Amino acid sequence: MAPHDAVLGWDENTTAEAYAAFTRDYPMYSATSRDLAHRAQITDSNLVVDLCGGAGATAEAILTLAPAQARVISLDNAAAMQRVGRRMLPDPRLTWVTAPAEDLTTHVPTGSVDAVVCNSAIWKTDVPTVFAAVHRVLRPGGRFVFNIGGGFAGIRHADENTIRTGLSLNHLIQQIAARDHGYTPPPATDAPPKLPLSTVAGELAAAGMTVLDTEITAQHSTVAEKKAWLSIPVFARPDGDFTHEQRMAILEKAYALTAPDAPTVTSWLVVVAQRPEEAQ
Repeated sequence: MAPHDAVLGWDENTTAEAYAAFTRDYPMYSATSRDLAHRAQITDSNLVVDLCGGAGATAEAILTLAPAQARVISLDNAAAMQRVGRRMLPDPRLTWVTAPAEDLTTHVPTGSVDAVVCNSAIWKTDVPTVFAAVHRVLRPGGRFVFNIGGGFAGIRHADENTIRTGLSLNHLIQQIAARDHGYTPPPATDAPPKLPLSTVAGELAAAGMTVLDTEITAQHSTVAEKKAWLSIPVFARPDGDFTHEQRMAILEKAYALTAPDAPTVTSWLVVVAQRPEEAQ
């Protein structure tokens, strides 16, 4: 099954509007979307799937690179996100399908897709089921390109270790929540990462796909961008019994202790897989 928080909170208008505003105002999703679309090699494609496509940031990058006759299907389980996406990206080449990633084969014909791209969201899904579904819809030789956040993959880019500007915004949030609300942060654990490369590679192989390339990349941003990201309701911190208003008040106090332009780094594991060509 997918993690319980895979859909929780995403199908709400406040989250959808805040998320879409973030994708317009800050470069993280547009930059990672362009990178994934480029790796998918879609310049000669006829049909591309934007899996867990949200409000369409990745679909927009795909449409920019794909040929004029190509069609894009953006599939996501959150209707609120897609309502915002339809308003922001009214492109006739783009079809919006409201459905979970696990139901991909219900909505896309077998063997019809040149590439499947998934930005920042594969962790939300039932990975073995989704990988099998992607294999079925891809044509032989079709690519599956996705990324996994460093925390989920258990990786860190070298830049994340060298760029340090004091306590992180997340750490400051926990400190202020503890001071003002008696918050007790969850204990640190040595639990293994949810989706390390070894697990991902094994699940891709089990689904009949081949890993072509992997890379640990770094997304450079600022504390101001991190604050905007943490203002989106589904990403707001700390966890626990807080209202959104309380979380935003804590965030503002934490942000006041930082330098807005201070650099931050987010690590990503990027995976390029392929449905093998059929033997002649």
